[in-house]
Amino acid sequence: MLDIKWVRENLAMVREGAQRKRIACDVDRCVALDDERKVVQGELGEANHEQKQAGQKMAKLTPEEREPAKAALSELKDRIRGLEVREREIKEELHDLLSRVPMPPGAEVPDGVDDTENVELYTWGEIPMFDFEPKDHVTLGLDLDIVDFKRASKLAGSQTYILKGAGALLELAVLRFALDYVVKAGFEPMIVPTLVRYEPLFGTAYFPGGEEQAYHCEKDQLYLTGTSEVPVTSYHSGEILDAADLPIRYTGYSTCYRREAGASGRDTKGLYRIHQFNKVEQVVISRNDEAESLEHHQFILDNAKAILEAMEVPYRVVNVCTGDLGMGQVQKFDIESWMPSRGGYGETHSASRFHDFQSRRLNLRYRDENGKVRFCHTLNNTAIATPRVLISLLENNQQADGTVRIPEVLVPYMGGMERIEKR
Repeated sequence: MLDIKWVRENLAMVREGAQRKRIACDVDRCVALDDERKVVQGELGEANHEQKQAGQKMAKLTPEEREPAKAALSELKDRIRGLEVREREIKEELHDLLSRVPMPPGAEVPDGVDDTENVELYTWGEIPMFDFEPKDHVTLGLDLDIVDFKRASKLAGSQTYILKGAGALLELAVLRFALDYVVKAGFEPMIVPTLVRYEPLFGTAYFPGGEEQAYHCEKDQLYLTGTSEVPVTSYHSGEILDAADLPIRYTGYSTCYRREAGASGRDTKGLYRIHQFNKVEQVVISRNDEAESLEHHQFILDNAKAILEAMEVPYRVVNVCTGDLGMGQVQKFDIESWMPSRGGYGETHSASRFHDFQSRRLNLRYRDENGKVRFCHTLNNTAIATPRVLISLLENNQQADGTVRIPEVLVPYMGGMERIEKR
């Protein structure tokens, strides 16, 4: 969330940022409410002072003077109650409107309407060339008996899956390899709740606006998270950290859930767009310093790239355009992995920096060397998400005999298995 004082000082930038992100918000109403809030607070202060003085004078009045004074004091109390109600209404409306004002994108973010206008920065790896007719991951998985969509649908409906045998082992291998990598890079591992209250989702800027994509457990007023970013970034909410302890690096492992509302018929076959998946997430909480944020952003992006390179997955990195950015993101890089059945790249990772947008909503602060309390900067990145990345691993490593080669770095995690063969 943006500070109203900062909004007022940067009105043109805020308006332009919302337009560039294609996010509707009423900045002018925010300013008008802030103006009214100041007036109401001034009147309330004066009325409270007047009430205090009237109360002090009451004891000195004669009986004849006291009755009209009581009536005037009663009217003053009614006015104070009215002003308090109005002040509360203004604060609530201003808070709601400010929660919908997006963080302006960085100047280095390209303009665009949607993901088709994201800008490719570079590619890595060689696209596989097959001297046989390659299969897609659905056919491969069924032929090798490592995935079951039909029985999963019987149990849980559409856009679900069951990994079995070597398929289950491969997913666990990928997750554990990624987790081990980022732990060695200095991230503290966390296994976090997947059911959370509204506040962490608001704090990380998934709400308001993302309710349609979340599973809501209405009886308990809890929500299933779509990423461990939500509980991990919220872990220190309401706290004042010490600058000497920053940056803090956490890696959260969790199962994730997304309704994929509006995705009917779009990438819903196989493992690409499903309701339940697993993810290893990198989260950085840092000082309020733009240059440091840029360094952390590159660092978490490099970790994700290194994991894919170790697994021999060809990929590209794109600079996400304004229309494809979320509410709080200053800049986001997506990594898209090569998927032969799509004839192109498919998104598997996102790396975002938020400056203090999330920390203001979470009241996540630190005390700097001069004793000043400041809001932290936050960043996050997907170290790996499965099973989507399995599409690339299965399709890129398929062999003419129908088997799938296991990338060398994953072999130890597969108990020495070098190929997935039909049982």
